[in-house]
Amino acid sequence: MDLDSYAELAVHLVNHEDLGNLDGLRTLLGETGRGLQAARITRGDLDAIRDLREELTAVFEAVAKGDEEDAVDRLNMLLIRHPVHPQITGHDGQRWHLHLTEGGRVYDQYAVSAVMGLATLVTRLGLDRLGLCQAAPCRRAYIDTSSNRSRRYCSERCASRANVAAYRARKRGAAAL
Repeated sequence: MDLDSYAELAVHLVNHEDLGNLDGLRTLLGETGRGLQAARITRGDLDAIRDLREELTAVFEAVAKGDEEDAVDRLNMLLIRHPVHPQITGHDGQRWHLHLTEGGRVYDQYAVSAVMGLATLVTRLGLDRLGLCQAAPCRRAYIDTSSNRSRRYCSERCASRANVAAYRARKRGAAAL
């Protein structure tokens, strides 16, 4: 079981902007490799996924503020609300391995996977591996998998934009002297 990939489900959800209708949820499911579930989604799944996005966003925001207690409390509440039901499975020629859940609504499957993945990553690598992009005005979530814990941006695009802005600001400051 690759729980790091499950943690990425939380990041995809926090960063997914189009949850205004079922098509937006279908897009999210397709982007996260869960496209087969799209045929089964309901309006209830959409509403629940929106709520989950707010709760997961609050976890990333608590970490960004340096409030580890709040982040852990929020994750623990999500773990209580979304209990894990692991199952042993074998598919696609792979050896027996664990999956977190195969039953329940689409929302339940997504929530359990995202929350458990995030909780496992946090306990294995630390809360400081969760971040919100520091490039203004972007506030997209990311997981820092760098060896030196140096990631500050959600993407290369935001890193480049922030570096160019900083360079231009330094240049303007030097010209003003």
